[in-house]
Amino acid sequence: MKKASCAVLCMVAMAVVLLFGELHVSEAVTCSPLQLSPCLGAITSGQPPSAACCKKLQEQKPCLCGYIKDPNLGKYVNSPNAKKVASSCGVAVPNC
Repeated sequence: MKKASCAVLCMVAMAVVLLFGELHVSEAVTCSPLQLSPCLGAITSGQPPSAACCKKLQEQKPCLCGYIKDPNLGKYVNSPNAKKVASSCGVAVPNC
């Protein structure tokens, strides 16, 4: 009976660790400018961004400094239309 109680206690402890471990794990973001393709029309035309654009922009927020520092991408991320899109989506363009 002592072995069964120990086994149950261990299972409960593992369940608690797994439950709380999942609550604190953040999902990693794959930085890829291609993820922002739903924003291309809004950035090039100055039209309001779509919900899909805003969702992707929020997801890619941790990557924006890397894009800004990239000589090929920085001019697009810092363009007036891109800043309008970011503002419309509630994403601040960082100063990197």
